[in-house]
Amino acid sequence: MAEDNGNDNEQPQRQVGLQKIYIRDASIEVPDGPRVFTEQYNPEVNVDLNTQIQTLSDETHQVVLTVTVTAKQGERTAYIVEVQQAGVFQIEGFADEGERDHVLGAYCPSVLFPYIRESVGDMVQRAGFPHFLLQPVNFDLLYAQHRANDGAAATDAGQATH
Repeated sequence: MAEDNGNDNEQPQRQVGLQKIYIRDASIEVPDGPRVFTEQYNPEVNVDLNTQIQTLSDETHQVVLTVTVTAKQGERTAYIVEVQQAGVFQIEGFADEGERDHVLGAYCPSVLFPYIRESVGDMVQRAGFPHFLLQPVNFDLLYAQHRANDGAAATDAGQATH
């Protein structure tokens, strides 16, 4: 028999569950192949990250982490790799919208990152280039910077309208 301790007003336990993980889109381009393979390989590499969040229901969200890696040899593009790694997350018990947004904007992308790292490295290598390893990313810091920039933009917009 269950014991009633009078805590009917308890908040539900906070939980984050990964329901599904999948590659939403992936592509690689080698625009100057095979010419790029005839030169000494010493590229300048640029990495862009982007996160998109889509609400599927009150507690279910799709988070898509996009990584675009561009390697250039001087003026030539050696390769461009873009991968969209998606995850469907069940998020429960986060009454505070700020905490829920932090989970979606920082925690969920960090869960997806090892998968996208493997996909990018594999695609670069299969395209005939030396293995490329994405460096670790501090998604908490990126999320905090994004929030600060949004706050500054809102403040600037507010000052402009007064």
